Amino acid sequence: MPSIKYWRSFEELANTQEFQAFVEDEFPNRTPDWNDPGSRRKFLTLMGASALLAGASACTVQPPESIVPYVRQPEEFVPGKPLFYATAVTGPGGVATGLLVESHLGRPTKIEGNPQHPASLGATDTFMQASVLNLYDPDRSQTALHNGYISTWGAFITALIGVRDVAGLKQGEGLRILTGTVTSPTLAAQLQEFLAANPKAKWHQYEAGGRHSARAGSTAAFGKAFNATYRFDRANVIVSLDADFLCSGMPGGLRYARDFAGRRRAAAEDPSAKPPRLYVAEGTPSITGGMAEHRFRMRTSEVEAFAAKLPDAIMKDLEANHGASIVVAGEHQPARVHAIAHELNARLGNVGKTVIYTDPVEANPIDEIASIQELVKDMNSGAVDALLILGENGGGGDGGNPVYDAPADLNFLDALKKVKFRAQLGLYANETAAWCHWHVPAAHYLESWSDARAYDGTATIVQPLIAPLYGGKTTHEVLNVLLNRGDKSPLETVRDYWKTQHKGADFEDFWQVSLHDGMVAGSAFPEKTPPAAKVPDAAAAPVASGLEIVFRPDPAVGGGAFSNNAWLQELPKPQNKMTWDNAVWISPKSAEHYGVETGDVVEIELSGRKVEGPVWVLPGHADESLTVHLGYGRTRAGKIGDNVGFDAYALSTTGARTHAAGASITRKRHGYKFANTQHTQTMEERDPFRVGTLAEYHQRPEFANPEAKRVADDHTMFPLWDYNKGHKWGMSIDLTACVGCQACMVACQAENNIAVVGKEQVALGRHMNWIRVDRYYSGSLEEPEMYFQPVPCMHCENALCELVCPVAATVHSAEGLNEMVYNRCVGTRYCSNNCPYKVRRFNFFLYSDWDTQSLFGVRNPDVTVRSRGVMEKCSYCVQRINRVKIDADKADRPIQDGEIVTACMQACPAQAIVFGDLNDPASRVSKLKRQPRDYGLLSELDTRPRTTYLARLRNPNPEIEKS
Repeated sequence: MPSIKYWRSFEELANTQEFQAFVEDEFPNRTPDWNDPGSRRKFLTLMGASALLAGASACTVQPPESIVPYVRQPEEFVPGKPLFYATAVTGPGGVATGLLVESHLGRPTKIEGNPQHPASLGATDTFMQASVLNLYDPDRSQTALHNGYISTWGAFITALIGVRDVAGLKQGEGLRILTGTVTSPTLAAQLQEFLAANPKAKWHQYEAGGRHSARAGSTAAFGKAFNATYRFDRANVIVSLDADFLCSGMPGGLRYARDFAGRRRAAAEDPSAKPPRLYVAEGTPSITGGMAEHRFRMRTSEVEAFAAKLPDAIMKDLEANHGASIVVAGEHQPARVHAIAHELNARLGNVGKTVIYTDPVEANPIDEIASIQELVKDMNSGAVDALLILGENGGGGDGGNPVYDAPADLNFLDALKKVKFRAQLGLYANETAAWCHWHVPAAHYLESWSDARAYDGTATIVQPLIAPLYGGKTTHEVLNVLLNRGDKSPLETVRDYWKTQHKGADFEDFWQVSLHDGMVAGSAFPEKTPPAAKVPDAAAAPVASGLEIVFRPDPAVGGGAFSNNAWLQELPKPQNKMTWDNAVWISPKSAEHYGVETGDVVEIELSGRKVEGPVWVLPGHADESLTVHLGYGRTRAGKIGDNVGFDAYALSTTGARTHAAGASITRKRHGYKFANTQHTQTMEERDPFRVGTLAEYHQRPEFANPEAKRVADDHTMFPLWDYNKGHKWGMSIDLTACVGCQACMVACQAENNIAVVGKEQVALGRHMNWIRVDRYYSGSLEEPEMYFQPVPCMHCENALCELVCPVAATVHSAEGLNEMVYNRCVGTRYCSNNCPYKVRRFNFFLYSDWDTQSLFGVRNPDVTVRSRGVMEKCSYCVQRINRVKIDADKADRPIQDGEIVTACMQACPAQAIVFGDLNDPASRVSKLKRQPRDYGLLSELDTRPRTTYLARLRNPNPEIEKS
């Protein structure tokens, strides 16, 4: 018998002399088939299975790591204790959201919302959470390029000064600057100063995901642009005209989700509170549509006619709530729909109550489509000698990319080639940079000094947490070169601007307080009273016949700025749980009509332009309509985003920017493989998601806990642990509040160093997320209700996983946590097989990247980075629990309720997740679990989960519900 050794795999073992000798002895007359499990099992039994299994699953060699001490440690740095800094991130339209960023010894590692900021109130969305990964992305631009060759910032300055001086002799004639939408007061002041000195130069703005229709709609209704914000906490009735206003669908979405969910939660907990009611008209299912009491399925082009003549039952409901309702138009709807919404809100008495108007938050609110059309016209005519494309890097993504995302009919690239001097500032050397003479790496927003305005005008100072990793520059530095003060830093530039705004002797105090609080006090725009709203006299746009195509930013990666972000590529779309792809969404009825099914690849033709993409048949989608998502089909995004999906921008034009009729599809082939994380469309005759109306709840409070599902406390074979002397941790998830935004998923990924696995592994069911958000349909596939349910580890009191682990790698703590001991796990996966919730994730391969040095910086030092061969899962953020316990013990005080906040709980804009000590009867989680609508998932199995749910409550209109 050979001596016991350890091998990484069976294949490695098969090449050893011991293996060959064994085969000759045991199989003298034939060669065994080692693909046959029986042959392998016999061999393992004879050779000593336990040793071999241990070697095969747990013998991953990790790279050596060095610990280097400080020469001189900064005073504020305490090893093991993070610092938090206030800053802001900008999203679509340049609109800012206040953040608190966690920093470990100078490394930003985690994004949180700023509880004091009006746009955040402590919450975040998926893009904010994932933006920290872009900071450390090894595919970021790392050097200035001149004609594709490595150059320097100094050489670029020399070239730019030459262009500036030549243009200056002609008052700036021939010089153009292209930016995204600007809300930065400092940048706007720099641009205006330059244009004042060079009146023949021009500043153009274009952003593919900008608020073009919203600006045009307010101008059409009032004669000038106004900014509309909404108070959903005051609204009893809400009508959404294709507006995905919850979370990241529009500026202020985090605040809107918080206010909307707060009203719903209050009505569920207090029978005397008036419950809100939501009506949604849309063609493409959205998370806002999933929260609606009544969703009206229609083509995107039909929303205008719906808005012009709302159904009687809706109008009656609105009029009965005079001054306490909201009509909100979607960012992708035409200007006339926005004007109708403004007129309805005025007629219903909502102005100044639930609908607030202010001056525009944009520094220069212009028609951006007309602006880029003018730029292209000038480039084609030879009127542009020099073009500076200043990419919007405020959101941490890849901005300033008109070659990729400008309307296809403009042929931006052909026009760009006619410009003699072309320069681009961007976070990545993207598709536009490839055609510019100069490319300069941009600083990430976590490396930048700047400022920006929130959805209500609140100004926030953007302060860096780390020096630019790759020498990135900001728009302020480029403008300073044009203004002949190239030696001025971004910090000095921003400070000097605010000195002009706050001229008192206490400026230094003002500055420090603004940095600390994350916003400039009193900077929100004052409320304005607009003139009487009018709907343009022009006839309503006719609903065109034929197949409609709808263009939308992708729910996971946006319009392309985050295409190279692996966390977001692997984030499932809320509606169909698909990852690493975009698809052609179509309704079941239309799929049958056109003879296509999920996985068929079709050619879409629109006005002579063609693209190919795979079909996904999506329940609830409008008939005679296709939805395609932007942000894919990239060629210079980076290693993650290149050649993923198809480019839908190729069909989008100035006249068909958001939707158009007249499309056609032709099936080309079938068999395209998607990678999705959920395979069932309905609840399969089970009831993991429980829902009822408020009327039913008040009549029968325990509707969520039918007698057949209950298990008596004493009905168990297990001894129950006595938790009276310590803590007893638990979690409650309110399904009435949860909007399905999935911010919890990315927050958990960032907090717990969770690796991505790629499309192939996701398709095999090997995704690693510790918390998922299941999506269920109820009703017909044509008109379904859509529900969202976050599912972390249940931390079962009677944990089935613990019974079957042969090495006690999964154990129960004295405080009720189901824990994983990584260095015990030998990878049997028995625990996963025995888990009815399927929340355990096995690390089949070495998913964590141990080779890319820059990615080490993004990892949370408080959480182990796992290697192959171990099981991992939600830990209730045990590192956060222990941090608070240690601090409380050092201060000799009890832990306060709400002091421990898990990553998913902290990110949630709807405050749907609550964590705490069940041994404290006054804790919020204890009170929630005492509500009649509290229930456990699969509790009939007597697992006694510590994570339980509050059933969702709806408030339907009886007049519509009965029809």
